[in-house]
Amino acid sequence: MFISTRPTRDSEAAFAAYVDSQRDAWGFVPDYTGCFAARPDVATAWIALASAVRTTMERRRFELVTIASARARGSAYCTAAHAKLLIDACRDEPTLRELATDPGGGQLTPVDAAVYRFAAKVATAPASVEQGDVDDLRALDLVDSEIAEVVYAVGVRLFFATVLDALGARVDPEIAAAFEEDLLAFVRVLPQVAETGS
Repeated sequence: MFISTRPTRDSEAAFAAYVDSQRDAWGFVPDYTGCFAARPDVATAWIALASAVRTTMERRRFELVTIASARARGSAYCTAAHAKLLIDACRDEPTLRELATDPGGGQLTPVDAAVYRFAAKVATAPASVEQGDVDDLRALDLVDSEIAEVVYAVGVRLFFATVLDALGARVDPEIAAAFEEDLLAFVRVLPQVAETGS
């Protein structure tokens, strides 16, 4: 971590509550919690926004979009965490293995591949999105609200990934340990894995 992970006097109570909530969610304290030591209110606001986006999306699609956008931006932390959620929450290791074999999404179903590639484009070059990109998704029976949700999910992810990567959060060993070598090679976009106890 590039900054102090000690809360300020004003943030102590709120940060302790945030750390507890993340321990409850993951079963350990993720390295990223330290990014919000001085401003746990920012983390709480982000959680609320991410939850608002996720509740209207099919969970598997949310995880796929999140992986696409995180990986496109080079965020190992978010790629690994949501690859684990794709396996654990969605019970979908086969899709992750398809992505590990073809990181561009070429082995996915036509709808999944189109959503995955669209999310990656939004993550890396949002101003390059054109009407044709949206029309291609419509042709696969996505309605406009579903297309907008993909964009919302990418936007939510980019905030979190930017904070974690710029402040030096590292992939937790507990998350990295969940993957076999071939899958770890896919999720480890950058060779950053936290050492135990860091």
